[in-house]
Amino acid sequence: MAPAGLPRRIVVVGASLAGWNAVRALRAEGFDGELTLVGEEPHLPYDRPPLSKDYLAGRVDRGRLDLTAHDDVDALALDRRLGIAATGLDLGDRILRLGDGTDLSWDGLVVATGARVRRLPGTEALAGVFALRTLEDADALRADLAGGPRRVVVLGAGFIGLEVAATARLAGHDVTVVEAAPTPLVRSVGELVGRTVAELHRDHGVDVRLGVGVEGIEGEARVTAVRLADGTRLPADVVVAGIGVVPAVDWLDGSGLAVDNGVRCDGTCLAAPGVVAAGDAATFPNALFDDEVMRVEHWDHAIAMGAFAARRLLAGDGWDPAERFAPVPFFWSDQYDRKLQSVGRIGPGDEVELFDGDPAERRFVTVHVRDGRVVGAFGMNRPRHVMRLRGLIAERADLDRVRTELA
Repeated sequence: MAPAGLPRRIVVVGASLAGWNAVRALRAEGFDGELTLVGEEPHLPYDRPPLSKDYLAGRVDRGRLDLTAHDDVDALALDRRLGIAATGLDLGDRILRLGDGTDLSWDGLVVATGARVRRLPGTEALAGVFALRTLEDADALRADLAGGPRRVVVLGAGFIGLEVAATARLAGHDVTVVEAAPTPLVRSVGELVGRTVAELHRDHGVDVRLGVGVEGIEGEARVTAVRLADGTRLPADVVVAGIGVVPAVDWLDGSGLAVDNGVRCDGTCLAAPGVVAAGDAATFPNALFDDEVMRVEHWDHAIAMGAFAARRLLAGDGWDPAERFAPVPFFWSDQYDRKLQSVGRIGPGDEVELFDGDPAERRFVTVHVRDGRVVGAFGMNRPRHVMRLRGLIAERADLDRVRTELA
């Protein structure tokens, strides 16, 4: 039983990866009070990365997505409020308002509501236009692609858009990717990598259009074409908008929590007394990167931050402020037969060094250096190097040490 003054009624808002790992950590840490899980989607927590890859391709079934497969859900003794969105928060009276008209009182709150995908405005009633964030999105796109050869236009060359493009191309569809920036992914992995990833898709027959925006979507009942700003008209049976996400925190307007591109936390995931945040919905200063305030949308990050936030909530005033959440961000993407991995924080002003391999062979590693210190790295089909670099970045290694240890 928790000491007096610590939470006895905890509500976790968000039933995806960060929220689920917070729930598991709370019980694992010995919390035996009331625990409620609120989720906007009607499902128990499931894994999202396969939605644009193996699940979309039909290589894995619905059961393989469940995050709860290895847990005894009943033993967690959860009050499950699924299919119900959080609509408001009274921080002073510690009341959570739900979309079904009910209120929940709490003395400990985890905000893990994730992010919402940006959708193309004005296309809601147009068949064949998709975004990809939820299981329902993936099911609808998967069914449409299964109807036969399609002319697929992907808007946005971010990682989700490119994964969908690769999946559709491997399934035999005619695929065009449209990106407004002259180089894809440049903010997240740099110029060299962005150019190489674009060429990887061209290697597989994808028409990659860079440096051009979208003027409009044509069609009446169903999409028929995409008009580009340069006057090009791209015939289309399917359009997938991969134009990014925004943190799902609008329900916190007026709550008293600081919200700026996500819930603002301190370096321990604490957003207010009795309130922590985790995952895509949270921003925090990362001490490992000189207190850069960051919001990280990656799978690995959601797991770690959900568990850390749960421990922080249970500790209350007994937490050691020197213990901070200071991860090395890490993500990966599978496209065709290439595994793309990135660690650390890559910025536009970094010095970039090709460390191993050859981009022309689609097998290489780059390291990113800032003020003499290695702050990030990217690898294509170089997983062992990337994982070693992740450890070195955590140790604040300089470039000379990296060269020595990975020679």
